[in-house]
Amino acid sequence: MGANGDPLIHFACVCLAVDRCSFVKKTPDCSMEDGFINYLYLAFCLLPPNLTPLTITFCVSIIWLLCLFVILGLAASKFFCPNLSAISTSLHLTHNVAGVTFLALGNGAPDIFSAVAAFSHPHTAGLAIGALFGAGIFVTTVVAGSVALVNPFPVASRPFLRDVIFYMAAVFWTFVMLYRGSTTLGETLGYLSLYGVYVLTVIISAYIYNRQKLLRNMSDHNCVCDFVSGSEYSLLQTHSESTSQIFLSSLNPIDNRKWRRKSRRWKVLKVLKTPIEVLLLLCIPVVDPDRADRNWKRPLNCLHLITAPLVCVLTFQSGTYGSHMIQGELPVWLLTLLLGLFLSAIVFFTTKNETPPKYHPLFALMGFAVSAVLISAAASEVVSLLHMLGVVLSLSNTVLGLTLLAWGNSIGDCFADITIARQGYPRMAISACFGGIIFNMLFGVGLGCLLQMLKTQSNVQFESEGLLMWILAGALGLSLVLSFIIIPLRQFHMDRAYGVFLLVFYAIFLLIALLTEFGQIHMA
Repeated sequence: MGANGDPLIHFACVCLAVDRCSFVKKTPDCSMEDGFINYLYLAFCLLPPNLTPLTITFCVSIIWLLCLFVILGLAASKFFCPNLSAISTSLHLTHNVAGVTFLALGNGAPDIFSAVAAFSHPHTAGLAIGALFGAGIFVTTVVAGSVALVNPFPVASRPFLRDVIFYMAAVFWTFVMLYRGSTTLGETLGYLSLYGVYVLTVIISAYIYNRQKLLRNMSDHNCVCDFVSGSEYSLLQTHSESTSQIFLSSLNPIDNRKWRRKSRRWKVLKVLKTPIEVLLLLCIPVVDPDRADRNWKRPLNCLHLITAPLVCVLTFQSGTYGSHMIQGELPVWLLTLLLGLFLSAIVFFTTKNETPPKYHPLFALMGFAVSAVLISAAASEVVSLLHMLGVVLSLSNTVLGLTLLAWGNSIGDCFADITIARQGYPRMAISACFGGIIFNMLFGVGLGCLLQMLKTQSNVQFESEGLLMWILAGALGLSLVLSFIIIPLRQFHMDRAYGVFLLVFYAIFLLIALLTEFGQIHMA
């Protein structure tokens, strides 16, 4: 039995080169039909055998993995989340409801889509569990500890206890499903409904808090946000630009004023990400309700009516539907292209550059859909690539999930929360630490299991990853219990000493997990 828990794939790693390639071609588990690239075929058939361990693992794969993480991060932060915010504004949702629904989905999109992609096959489900549990430990220890080190602060007691209790309930429920090795449809629906209970608790708590605050101070301010509609953006509309100028400026992702203030490291990273961001700008519309023009870019938005549906068709389910022939004559992608050209021409000749049309909010819905499809496609590639790395390096899916996948999906949250804490909002940062991972855990596992059940019409089975899985679940549970006990004992104050404790806890956990993976710690 190999490290991945799959004797067939382990056999593919130890045979001669010719036998390995033949095995990869004939074995259904090696097909990787959910991605655009068959990484196992690439590693074992197209490249020389002596280059497989070093070149693929540490050069090509790592660089491509970083590119995929950049796509995930940009698509979520620059397109998915802003469009979700615009949709919630159009629906007139309160900040509390939007925060625990739409914005939570936006922030957790990479984790959730990666988990859903991993659950599509039983032998990669360990990636999802490892990533979600690993990200949970990383965020509640490294991120929370870093926030405490940067800016010690008193924690809001009731929200903290609420979030920790719900997260412990989610972890315990997941632990029970892993222990049994399967889950039913009713249990999965109950698992998902736990987040609905959490959302209701947040809404009711916020209502009670605001009610008490209003009663204490009847002269509450009622015009805090009135100035936004007449913001500085209206002052910038001093001259009209031509259609070509609007198109070129809308494809420039670099803000000249911000560029001058940023460090050299930020500039280098921005230059490296710019080609990917420009490609995404060509495909995904973004609506910004806070701007006077709502980010209406007539030539680019007309182009989006062509590119956005085409990208959806060509990337959804790895392009399966894009190549489908209608009555054996007309491919779906060509029909999509023709319809996009028709709609684009109508919008271009019936609108003006200066004012957005009344139906402009629909572009937010389109941007949400396209970014979701792209994130899902990138997440599928990440899962397939990590699965190949596990085969080549003889690592389990769980350890890949709790390290590379968890770090890649959480590193953005880490820097964002630390930045928020440095700006003087540590409570907001610590709330993001716990609130977001509850959503990721419940929807990542729940939605992944539900979609797999609908696909297979049977219960979801979890392949055992051995002692490492229980170490991962136990470490996450222990970190939550310690936080639940220690922080109230410290009068809900997170200082630098507790931040150091959390960082040391994560280092010890990671050391034990890696020693277990390499066989130094094992059950008798």
